[in-house]
Amino acid sequence: MPKIKTCKSAAKRFKKTASGKFLRGRAYKRHILDKKTSKRKRELSGCIVVDKTNANTLKKLLPYL
Repeated sequence: MPKIKTCKSAAKRFKKTASGKFLRGRAYKRHILDKKTSKRKRELSGCIVVDKTNANTLKKLLPYL
């Protein structure tokens, strides 16, 4: 059987936790930051767990992660 290729663009955007869940970054933190409050910018930083509806797709894209 041939090896399955990893989707490299997805590998750069997602991390896997020890329990097998996927983490992703949040959107809306790149530009136009002066009109956003400090609290909002602080809450946008860090990672969040990917929804379980998208987890199966990520398992196919990242078979060895």
